[in-house]
Amino acid sequence: MQVVDILINARWIIPVEPAGVVHKDYAMAVQHGRILALLPQDEAVARYEPRSRVDLPSHALLPGLVNAHTHAAMTLFRGLADDLPLMEWLNKYIWPAERAWVGADFVRDGTELAVAEMLRSGTTCFNDMYFFPDVTAQVAAEVGIRAVVGLIIIDFPTVWAADSQEYLHKGLQVHDELASSPLITTAFAPHAPYTVSDSAFEHVAVLAEELDIPIHMHVHETEAEIRESLAQHGVRPVGRLQRLGLISPRLLAVHMTQVLPAELELFAQASAHVVHTPESNLKLASGFCPVQRFTEAGVNVALGTDGAASNNDLNMLGEMRTVALVAKAVAQDAAAIPAAHALRMATLHGARALGLEEEIGSLLPGKAADAVAVDLGGLQCLPVYQPTSQLVYTGGHERVSDVWVAGRHLLKRCQPTTLDLDEVAAKTRAWGERIGRGASAG
Repeated sequence: MQVVDILINARWIIPVEPAGVVHKDYAMAVQHGRILALLPQDEAVARYEPRSRVDLPSHALLPGLVNAHTHAAMTLFRGLADDLPLMEWLNKYIWPAERAWVGADFVRDGTELAVAEMLRSGTTCFNDMYFFPDVTAQVAAEVGIRAVVGLIIIDFPTVWAADSQEYLHKGLQVHDELASSPLITTAFAPHAPYTVSDSAFEHVAVLAEELDIPIHMHVHETEAEIRESLAQHGVRPVGRLQRLGLISPRLLAVHMTQVLPAELELFAQASAHVVHTPESNLKLASGFCPVQRFTEAGVNVALGTDGAASNNDLNMLGEMRTVALVAKAVAQDAAAIPAAHALRMATLHGARALGLEEEIGSLLPGKAADAVAVDLGGLQCLPVYQPTSQLVYTGGHERVSDVWVAGRHLLKRCQPTTLDLDEVAAKTRAWGERIGRGASAG
C-alpha cells in the first residue's frame, strides 16, 4: 500500500473538470500538498494508507472558491455607509474614512477579519485591491490562504503613496519581495479609468507585459462613469483602454454593467476577462452585467464579492446563488447560468482570470489540493437529487465544514486552525468603536 498524507472520503466530489461530472462515494488522495488521485472509496482503502483520514459522509467536496475581486481590509468599514449611490458613497463616506483611518495596522486587522470570513465560507484564493498590499500579503501568508495582491495605482495621494510614480515604485518593490512566495502572487491594480491618467496606464501596460502579471481594474461600473469619460476623453472607458493597449488577456475588468455589443465582441476577440460582482452591483444600483451574453460570446467571466463595505459580506456561496438568479432575470431565460456554470465561475473561471488555472480551480490530479467541504445533510438541503444544484441554491456559508489550501487543513470542523477568532473579533470591535465615534463626530 502507498502511504499518502491525506485521504478525504466524501459523499460527493464535484471536480468542476470535466464539466458536469459528480463522483459519488469517492475519495481524494493528497500527497505533498497536491492531488494524487480521485477514485472510489473502496479502491482508495485498498490502495492507500493515509497519515490523516477525513470522512465526510454527507458532504460535497469541491475546489476551493476563488474570490476574484475583493478589498479585504474594508471589512472594517462594513455597514459604515449603506443605501447610497456609488459616487456619493465614495466621495462623502468611504474616501474620507480611508483618509482618517487607513494605515498598516488597519489593513492587517481588516485583512485578518476578511480572511477568517472567507475561509469560513469556502474561499481559498482571493484577488485583492487595496493599500498596503505588502501587509495583505503578509497576513495571507501567515494564515496560509492563497492570494493575488493588487499593486494599486490611483492619481491622488493616499497614506500609501503620493503620486502614480510612487505607487508604481512601491508596487514593484512588493512584487519583487513576493517573487518566491508559494501562495502569494501579484497583479497591477489601477483603480479605475476615472482615477488613473493615460501616462500611468501606458506604464502599467508595459510593466505587466515585462512581469507577466494580470491587470485588475474597475471598468464600466456605472452609467455616470461612461458619461464622464465621453465628456473628458471623447470615448467610453473601454475605448480609452483599448487605445492605451490594456484590452488584452491580462485584463480583469470588474463590474462591466454598461456594455455595447461592440465592446462585448472586443473582449471576446482580445480574450480579456470579466469579474462579475452581482451583490455589490445590486446594492449600489450600478446596473446589471450581461453575464449570459458574455458567456455566449466566449468571454471568461469570474465571480467576486467586492469589498464588505459595499456587499456587505465576502460569501462566495451566496454570490453563486445570486449570479445564477440575477442572470436568469436579466437574460429572461430560466436556463441562463445554470448551477454548474455558477460553480465554474467561482472556481475555474476565477483561476483562469488570475493566470492560476494550471494550479487551482478544479480537482484534478497534479493540481494543488485547494478544496472545500460543504455539508448537504442539513434539513434545508434535503433531499439531494442534484448535488451541484443543491450546493448553489441551498448551500449557505454555514454549511462549510472544512477547507484545505495546498493540502493544509485551514478550517477543521468549522473552526480555523491558523487564526484566533476571539482575538480577531476583539480587534474588530475596537476598530468599530473608534471608527463609529469618528463618524458620529463628523
